[in-house]
Formats: sequence, C-alpha cells, structure tokens
Amino acid sequence: MTQKIGDGAKPAGSALNSVSKENAIHSLKGLAGKSILVTGGTGSFGRGLVDYLVQHFTPDRLIVFSRDELKQFEMQQRWRQPCMRYFIGDVRDGERLEMAMRGVDYVIHAAAMKQVQTAEYNPFECVRTNIHGAENVVRAAIRSGVKRVIALSTDKAANPINLYGASKLASDKIFVAANALSGRDRARFAVVRYGNVLGSRGSVLEVFERLIEQGATGLPITDKRMTRFFLTVQEGVKVVLSSLAMMEGGELFVPKIPSVKMTDLLEAMLPGGAHQVIGIRPGEKLHEVMVSEDDARATLELPDRYVIAPLFDFWDRTHYIDCGAVPVADTFSYASNTNTRWLDIEGIKALIAKSKAAKV
Repeated sequence: MTQKIGDGAKPAGSALNSVSKENAIHSLKGLAGKSILVTGGTGSFGRGLVDYLVQHFTPDRLIVFSRDELKQFEMQQRWRQPCMRYFIGDVRDGERLEMAMRGVDYVIHAAAMKQVQTAEYNPFECVRTNIHGAENVVRAAIRSGVKRVIALSTDKAANPINLYGASKLASDKIFVAANALSGRDRARFAVVRYGNVLGSRGSVLEVFERLIEQGATGLPITDKRMTRFFLTVQEGVKVVLSSLAMMEGGELFVPKIPSVKMTDLLEAMLPGGAHQVIGIRPGEKLHEVMVSEDDARATLELPDRYVIAPLFDFWDRTHYIDCGAVPVADTFSYASNTNTRWLDIEGIKALIAKSKAAKV
C-alpha cells in the first residue's frame, strides 16, 4: 500500500524520524575524546557532518581532509573550535592519507567524483578518485590502526549504467572486502548507500532555483515518468552516523526514504510552469534502484533501513536478527518507482524548506 507523505508528516518507521536511529547515533559515546577524519570534508555532506558533530559531540580531533584550500579557508571562518584540523590532500595520494590518519579512530569517506556527465567525459580521473582513492583509504586505515571506516555510496552503484555508478560499485566492493584483509585486531569497514541529496552543490534543486531566479517560466525535465529518492544533507548525516554506530563490518546500509515524482518536484518549485521535456541524458536512469533483486538474498530489513550483508563465511548475521531484522523476499527490490512511501507536492515543499533552514 502506497503511503503519501504531505506537509512534513512523520510516518512510523521512517528512516528520517526513526527512534532507533537517533538512539544509534547517540550510542556513539566513543566519539567523545576520539579523533575523526572526513575525506571530502569541504563538500556539502562534509560541512553538514562537521556542523552536526561540533554541535552534538566533543571529539578530540575532527579532521577535514580535502584538496580545496579556498573551501578549507571558508570553513575555518565558521568552525574555530579547538578540535578542528584542516589537511590539504587528495585521496589519490596514499602517503598523504596515511599521514593524516595517524592516531585517528574513525574515518568517514565522502570524497568522490560525483557528476555523471563529468565522469563519462573524464573516465581516467573518475577511476583514480573513486576506485584508486577507495583502495588508498583502505590501505591507510589498516596501516594506521583506524577502528572504523564508513564510506558513502550512491543509488547509481546498484545495477550501474554509467561510469560514476560503476566506479562506486567497485569502491563498495573494495570497502566490503577490506574486512577480510585487516586481520584479527582489525579495522572495520562498511558502506552507506542513499539517493539524491536535496540542496547539495550541483543538485537538481540548485539548478532549478538558479533558473527560477533568472526568470524562467518553465523548468527542464528529462522524462515525465521519472522518479527519484530524496533526503536532506542533515538526514544523510544522521543515517551515516547511526550506521557507523551499529556496523559490524562488511554491511551495506540502505535507509528507507521517500520517493518523489519529478513532475511533482517541478510543480512544487514553479507552480503552473510550462515545463519542457528534453529527453533522458546519457547514463541517466528513469528510476533509481538502491537494493536490486540480485541483492535480495543477502538483504535484511530493519524498521528504518535495509542491510545488505556481505557474503563472507565468517560473517554472522545473529547481531541483526537479535535486533529484529528479517530477511526480505527473494524477489524483493527497493526502487524509487515501486517504493511504498512518496512525498506529495506539499511534502516536497516542506522538505525543501527543511533543507534550506538547516543549510550550513
């Protein structure tokens, strides 16, 4: 049964409002007095994460690792807390990563090339950042004695049809396999996969807002049938931190989030506009998939997320079963067009307002 969510409603079991998720976040009491490193820390997610950690936790060190000195300078003007550290570096540089991870307890890997068309036109650069960069993060974490690493992924990594998605699928495999490489007293690695982040740099929301400011009377849409998963940066931060808290090592976490019809997004942003169909771009899907049917046999369901378990002989799902997780059906898939939860136009407006209010 499809559930419509309008005007900021908070349905039971939502990944965005789950009591279990909030408890999981705050169970990370170990963050107090610990060192945390964020790759890609000057991006939209990184800034939201830093803001949340500074407000709710007291880490000993919070390290922003990125290659953009201007963005780091701008962050330093906002966050002047004694725990903050800023490292210029690129995930392509394994030695620099290893140096930055000395004494670090937790790593959140958010650095990536994310633009589909940019990756298609610059394939070698995409591979170096998204695949070789993932390998460098794993090697540096193991050598530096990091306790936990969680990497951000994308819906485009499920049944990928573009290079960005394929590179992130390879990255996901690297982080999952890292658990078999790190030894008995091992670093643990996991992945979080989610959909479009509303309000992030380069997002469709940002593009549409710019067109509206320029006086557009209509907005471009690639296909009127198109659907997407959406969440805000702040919701993404909470999903990642709660997954960091509950991870055993090797899991791929997929939060339950609402779907949006792109025609409804257009209507919410520019009511009555003369919207123009421009056709699907190369590498673009009509609908998003976050758990494919091929992954169903390894997938467990919790009230607020799915957990794709690794297919290792040594991995034990008892921890999740004891927490109430249940295996999904063999024919299960989690896609934006077959989702049971949808945002209507008023719900989309509320989500946009929420994103803007919390933007850092």
